[in-house]
Amino acid sequence: MIESIANFGGRIPKAVLFGAAILLQCALLVLMVADRMQILRGGTEVTLQTRPVDPRDLLRGDYVTLGYDITQLPAGALAGQPSAERNPIVFVKLAPDANGLYQAVSVHAAPVAVTAPDVLIRGRVTYSCGSTGRTFCDRLTIRYGLENYFVPEGEGRKLEQARNQQQLRVVAAVLPSGRAAIKRLLLEGEPVYEEPWY
Repeated sequence: MIESIANFGGRIPKAVLFGAAILLQCALLVLMVADRMQILRGGTEVTLQTRPVDPRDLLRGDYVTLGYDITQLPAGALAGQPSAERNPIVFVKLAPDANGLYQAVSVHAAPVAVTAPDVLIRGRVTYSCGSTGRTFCDRLTIRYGLENYFVPEGEGRKLEQARNQQQLRVVAAVLPSGRAAIKRLLLEGEPVYEEPWY
């Protein structure tokens, strides 16, 4: 049987194998674009306030590093509880305040039901309290996949300054599953960059 498969593989022209490899790579790229498009088109929009981050990480190449008010949160009921992994996935319930900015309400180890306008955003805990044990700290540092944004060359400094003066906000699209992507940047309330769907 193995010999017949090897003989069959030897009879396939190399051009066909090469073409199949290219088609497979193209299909993977299309799936990645379609996934991002699904988030941006179907996700609930939430506006998040950015905040200054460590100046050693301000700008790397042509993207801006973003920190949020929802990056460092109290663990609440999760504090001291065992974690399944070292950097566990958590779900943060967000609710809009009087200014329309979404703020963290609670942190959960598993998805919980929310009603509009509240949303549930998924993130990964990146700070482990310096402990080798797998437990939740009293305070959690959470990454949501919204921490870097690519900008045109030379535009980073202006956005960094606006971010450091808390004039930069991010509108993110959040799916019911909690997955999120940056949809647009607001500078002093006005859109400056809009993420295309593709």
